[in-house]
Amino acid sequence: MGAPLLSVRNLSTEFRTERGTVKAVDDVSFDLAAGETLAIVGESGSGKSVTAMSILRLIPDPPGRISAGEVVFDGRDLLKLEDHEIRAIRGNRIAMIFQEPMSSLNPSLTIGLQIAEPINLHRKTPWAAAMDMAVELLSRVRLPDARSRVKSYPHQFSGGMRQRAMIAMALACQPQLIIADEPTTALDVTVQAQILALLKEVTRAANSALILITHDLGVVARYADRVCVMYGGRIIEAGPAREIYARPRHPYTIGLMASVPRLDQATGTRLVPIDGQPPNLANLPPGCAFAPRCRNAVDRCRVERPALVRSGPEHLSACHFHDQLSA
Repeated sequence: MGAPLLSVRNLSTEFRTERGTVKAVDDVSFDLAAGETLAIVGESGSGKSVTAMSILRLIPDPPGRISAGEVVFDGRDLLKLEDHEIRAIRGNRIAMIFQEPMSSLNPSLTIGLQIAEPINLHRKTPWAAAMDMAVELLSRVRLPDARSRVKSYPHQFSGGMRQRAMIAMALACQPQLIIADEPTTALDVTVQAQILALLKEVTRAANSALILITHDLGVVARYADRVCVMYGGRIIEAGPAREIYARPRHPYTIGLMASVPRLDQATGTRLVPIDGQPPNLANLPPGCAFAPRCRNAVDRCRVERPALVRSGPEHLSACHFHDQLSA
């Protein structure tokens, strides 16, 4: 196998607050190959979105800063680039689909102008040709009557249509990597399935890599090649999606899987919630961050933070007892 398209190594991001320094991303590492889909999974506040924003250096400073690590994309460390160099990559070679399209789209500009802008900016394509490409892109994401829709404003689109426009914008410059941050938030189930299938289809056709940030394990099972499970700002389990589902090796992952309905479960099977609340990142416990919610925790878990170690050929887990766990 050749060098990965994206290699994140020991990435840490922190925010300075009145209560002290909050480490939102703590020593995160993963690789991503061209054409691969990586899902980053976890509850709200686990560090998923901050990891994505850190890759593109979109952390507001102050109060935040990337305190350590490397983000090597196509052989270059993005954290060491000059501002004008990283701007040339954002929206061009790496595109991001943000969580809420209504707050990401400019309400005062037409959809067509917003899709055409990166084409004009990065590819130096004349505006008229860029607008024609915007029509083609909207057609590609299966937006009906694309030629008239380029003249519409975001408020004239439904939630699903706005998300399709965001995907079209992300595809505008044929990026090598797309980061989709909860791309189906607030959409109904049918539209969610259409959006995710569309994302997978267009990235596969372009051989683009995809980072899919989600809390939905059903999405992971269907669309991801590999999975990183985050908790308390750290990756606590990682591996191929099939391996994670067949043999989870962290109590948090097991808890996530037990708390959502599955078609292969017997009728009447009760869901098992994860007790407690996600940890306060400003006051993490000294040992395993999941220990206060873990039914299997012992004294060692409360004082010694487990390292992320191999529990299989391609499977990593940060649990002292990973070799004794089963779903």
